[in-house]
Amino acid sequence: MKETLPSFSLVVPTYGRPCKLRACLQALSAVDYPRGRFEVIVVDDGSPSSMESVVAPFRERMTLALVRQEHSGPATARNTGATNAKGTFLAFTDDDCLPAPSWLKELAKRFAEAPEDMVGGRTINALIDNYYSAASQELISYLYDYYASAYGEPRLFTSNNLAIPAGRFREIGGFDAGFALAAGEDRELCDRWLCGGLKMTYAPNAVVHHTHALNLRSFWRQHFNYGRGALRCHQLRDTRSCGRMKVEPLSFYLNMLRYPFSRLPGRQALLVAPLIAISQSANAAGFFWEKGKRRIPET
Repeated sequence: MKETLPSFSLVVPTYGRPCKLRACLQALSAVDYPRGRFEVIVVDDGSPSSMESVVAPFRERMTLALVRQEHSGPATARNTGATNAKGTFLAFTDDDCLPAPSWLKELAKRFAEAPEDMVGGRTINALIDNYYSAASQELISYLYDYYASAYGEPRLFTSNNLAIPAGRFREIGGFDAGFALAAGEDRELCDRWLCGGLKMTYAPNAVVHHTHALNLRSFWRQHFNYGRGALRCHQLRDTRSCGRMKVEPLSFYLNMLRYPFSRLPGRQALLVAPLIAISQSANAAGFFWEKGKRRIPET
């Protein structure tokens, strides 16, 4: 059975978060998967200090490589990891994520059924007392559920829990390196994937726990940057023959605000729902700020 399991290259971009990276590598070293069937590639995106001392203790536990690049953003870092990958499939997660022991086995199950699909797993907010982190994750969960219901298939997987056939990833050009921030490069990749007539499969049992702590300032900045990235997604979509990106109806946003009440305890939902509203304001602000920034002055 083990000989038939596919090989994976796990790509982890990191920048200046040694403690987070150490915890991520600890989780990856506990993954229940044959050691000869996966490798881990940590891509240091130009951190102020070397990550070698973080990576070194884990080299005896799994096949592990550290690649360093000039600071270029996570999209480029993931592409760098893919360039160095030997596995049949690429699996992406982030340095602030803790994949469950069964993560790779669950991804492998999906690829056994659909070897040409992009596969996305389920991400769970690990910081249950951080309402900003909870709001960000609830928003992603809502989008997953909404697209599956409205379109009958997934249309978005976040890059902290995403796997893809390595050959297909390279054929379509990987992540768009024009995203210098963590700001929608996964959304654009998924859109390009679907525009190419390829399919996406959800693997809810492929779980990753997310430990991204946020406060009001960082929460606003995160969603402001998503808005900035959304403009690039729209512009790139306009260059393809898939039609313009659809503007969702008002009910989409109303249901988004109701969504936490169907999933969270009452008090938590009351705190999270307004934060989701704030996230949409930040997103719109980022979109129009970026649009104004890119507008060519009239002469």
